[in-house]
Amino acid sequence: MYVKKSRASQQQIKFLCIEDLVPENHLVRDIDKAIDFSFIYEKVKGLYSDIPWGKPGIDPVCLFKIVFIQYLFGIRSMRQTIKEIEVNMAYRWFIGYDIGEKIPHFSTFGKNYMRRFQGTTVFEEIFTHILREAVDCGFIDASAVFIDGTHIKASANKNKSTKEIVEKQAKTYQKQLDEEITKDREDHGKKPLKNHDNDDDPKPPESKTIKQSTTDPESGLFHKGEHEKCFAYVANTACDKHNFILGFELNEGSVHDSRMFDGLYETVLKQFPEIETVAVDAGYKTPWIMKQIIDSQRIPAVPYKRPMTKEGFFKKYEYVYDEYYDCILCPNNQVLRYSTTNRDGYREFKSDPQICKECDKISQCTESKAQQKMVQRHVWESYIELAEDYRHTPKYRDIYKLRCQTIERVFADAKEKHAMRYTQLRGLQKVKMQVTLTFACMNLKKLATWKRRKGLLPSAAQYVYGKITSFIKKITYYEQKSTLRIA
Repeated sequence: MYVKKSRASQQQIKFLCIEDLVPENHLVRDIDKAIDFSFIYEKVKGLYSDIPWGKPGIDPVCLFKIVFIQYLFGIRSMRQTIKEIEVNMAYRWFIGYDIGEKIPHFSTFGKNYMRRFQGTTVFEEIFTHILREAVDCGFIDASAVFIDGTHIKASANKNKSTKEIVEKQAKTYQKQLDEEITKDREDHGKKPLKNHDNDDDPKPPESKTIKQSTTDPESGLFHKGEHEKCFAYVANTACDKHNFILGFELNEGSVHDSRMFDGLYETVLKQFPEIETVAVDAGYKTPWIMKQIIDSQRIPAVPYKRPMTKEGFFKKYEYVYDEYYDCILCPNNQVLRYSTTNRDGYREFKSDPQICKECDKISQCTESKAQQKMVQRHVWESYIELAEDYRHTPKYRDIYKLRCQTIERVFADAKEKHAMRYTQLRGLQKVKMQVTLTFACMNLKKLATWKRRKGLLPSAAQYVYGKITSFIKKITYYEQKSTLRIA
């Protein structure tokens, strides 16, 4: 049996306020209680005009709350966000608009970005403020940080591109590596390598050919697997044990993760000097990165990296380095002696062709026509070996295993729940704005949830007091603007 629903009640008039229409357990209520958004007035100070005539702009806090709704709930565009706010009472309540009040046009934030926020640090400051709030509450555990990169599909057709010749970027640590190479060659009685930069006829910079998108030239071609290619951006990100995002670096999709590590690690280490362990995947397991982590008195937690050798040949680890005699012993107990140190920082050890010619294992060792085996060892190889020792330590092995619950979970949530799988924006700065606000909203959501679970959200009286204080700050902000206009 059922009762047919009558729609006559929809025509009745009821006395309600928007406060009554928002569920008590809605996420926006927790977020509104968790943080005082009036800090935004200070962040945008000086970005608005003081001209005393014309239509005043939208309240900056309301404007940013509209953007927060987009990234908190993974709405695909600002146009769709405005449509959702128009019919969702909880969203209206969150941004401070009444039931019948007209919601700003979807182009409002885009115009404000172009005229006010572009080229400023306001988005980074908002991200930092929210993160600092989590630090002050004791929610951050930065004893171990997890670093990895994820790609964001660009708004660009992979078939619309041109071939461009660009100059190869020098390594950030090239000067330090050159000094190490010179010292190593001198220790072995070799002359320093010729520096073309000081020559009368300098060597032209190295170049490479790339595919550049005609739609979004600042994106980069990313190879997803063996066959699929797409234009994308890459976000190198660091998080703590509790999945709070500590920082990130954004670049075009063709840049390898290891080349973006330096800036991110320096930023995170400066903000969180209590870091003890840095967990990274195999893509970061390079001599320079391991040296950087260990020299900063931290421990790298890394995985096993499979040797990239041909099937049926001896692995590199089977060639043992003798530090005392500075030579390498091959699997058949023959000596490979030092030959030179090349420009890439690798020491070259070569065997005696006369001995190799008579060796019964040469087919597993080398395919060289000269029947001579060469093994390379980086000048910073000792840092890789030290990282391998840490890898076998249970404590650091267990920390590395947490990556699937921390940084990988962060990327999964960002893409599935916050629409960061792709971007509809074009240009590095605009995409950086999207990523910054997405990560800020993820931290904000976790901050509000943790505060509610731990009973740290303000009581009803404290909440009302906070609202009054926020209102006073708002009035003060507009009074200052009015005073400047009159002056």
